[in-house]
Amino acid sequence: MEFFRSLGANTRESFTKLGRGSYFLIGMLAGISSVLVRPNLILKQMHSVGVLSFLIIFISGLFVGMVLGLQGFYILSRFGAEETLGVMVAASLVRELGPVVSALLFAGRAGSALTAEIGLMKATEQLSGMEMMAIDPIKRIISPRFLAGFLSMPLLAALFSAVGIMGGQIVGCGLLGVDDGAYWSQMNAAIDFQKDIINGVIKSLVFGFITTWIALFEGYDAVPTAEGVSRATTRTVVNSAFSILGLDFILTALMFGDN
Repeated sequence: MEFFRSLGANTRESFTKLGRGSYFLIGMLAGISSVLVRPNLILKQMHSVGVLSFLIIFISGLFVGMVLGLQGFYILSRFGAEETLGVMVAASLVRELGPVVSALLFAGRAGSALTAEIGLMKATEQLSGMEMMAIDPIKRIISPRFLAGFLSMPLLAALFSAVGIMGGQIVGCGLLGVDDGAYWSQMNAAIDFQKDIINGVIKSLVFGFITTWIALFEGYDAVPTAEGVSRATTRTVVNSAFSILGLDFILTALMFGDN
């Protein structure tokens, strides 16, 4: 009976938290209109969550592209199709690895930072102080960070894919002897703007939305103690990873299921 009691309590808490998160999302989206008239808030947060994530995205994209070029060359060489290496690298990055890996890195770097920042503001009663001064912390603190994360994610994913394609060229053409012209021409002929690039952008927007929402909500909902903030930061990374991978499967099935 203790097992069923615990299961019921956990289920009820999960639905309660989902309700709090949905209410939080509504308030956060409602506050975007007031943020748009103060673009300096958005730019400041885009620097924090986007520009400061540039280095890890750049380095990771470069090495992922180099690994794809290396592995793809040895696989394609078995069938005498080394000239299509650019197609394999670009399709893998634009469709899947670019949005997914960028979102996972974004959750680990920017998402955890957002959760810790909001959690510490709650623990030190800064959010309560703003409410006492008749300032809505959702509109002033949360909404700018949400919009910045939502806009930064597709830019970071595009950077990841572009650098990854360059990494694939460095290995494939510079080290393994694939012709540069064939690498780029085959890629240009095979990659479709609508089916590949636009779908990749849609994925990155969805991942940016869900990751930033989870990060901000976990910080806002955290227990206002050092342990509570640390647990919230861990939940942000774990829940974001599960959400990204689950949504990637759903979006891939919807976008490419009929191909």
